[in-house]
Amino acid sequence: MTSDPAKKRNQRHKKAMQRKKQHIDSRIAKAVIDKGLLVVLTGPGKGKSSSAFGMLARSVGHGLRCGVVQFIKGTWECGEQLLFKDNPLVEFHVMATGFTWETQDREADIKAAVATWEKAEQLLANKEIAVVLLDELTYMLTYGYLDKTRVLNALSNRPANQHVIITGRNASKEIIDMADTVSDIKDIRHAFDSDIKAQKGIDY
Repeated sequence: MTSDPAKKRNQRHKKAMQRKKQHIDSRIAKAVIDKGLLVVLTGPGKGKSSSAFGMLARSVGHGLRCGVVQFIKGTWECGEQLLFKDNPLVEFHVMATGFTWETQDREADIKAAVATWEKAEQLLANKEIAVVLLDELTYMLTYGYLDKTRVLNALSNRPANQHVIITGRNASKEIIDMADTVSDIKDIRHAFDSDIKAQKGIDY
């Protein structure tokens, strides 16, 4: 037999959930705008690219055509590239010069960044591409490898229903101001700080 305190708690829970449902239903009813989103995943914490590729997987699951451009990545094989590079719904481009502290050649990095950005511009101009992931793009602007105005113009002039996901630390104010959704991923603890090496499937 249900005790009186438990019964009262259940009643309070039901009323709270009814209020919550009413609030959520009201918000859903107001959300009538249908448009391509600009999503920015920034901050020093782990998980920005992982979250972005999760959205890519979700998009592919819905049969949407997608494009991926990866900047500032190491030369080793990454799991996301192995998974998506041969998928007919995904066009995949990688700068593949390695990290900047490995190349140590600013001029070569700029040349590679510009060439890779040209691929991004083609995706951003293609109305058949539903989702564009610009992985680690923020560094290209922070380091001055790409012209910020050129990047902002391409983002502003993309097809109206095209979604774009940008990842990387220190997203610029202009990118954040333009975005529809911004997540700042915080760093509480990282295994690497305890001298644990990068793990396959978790870190790459």
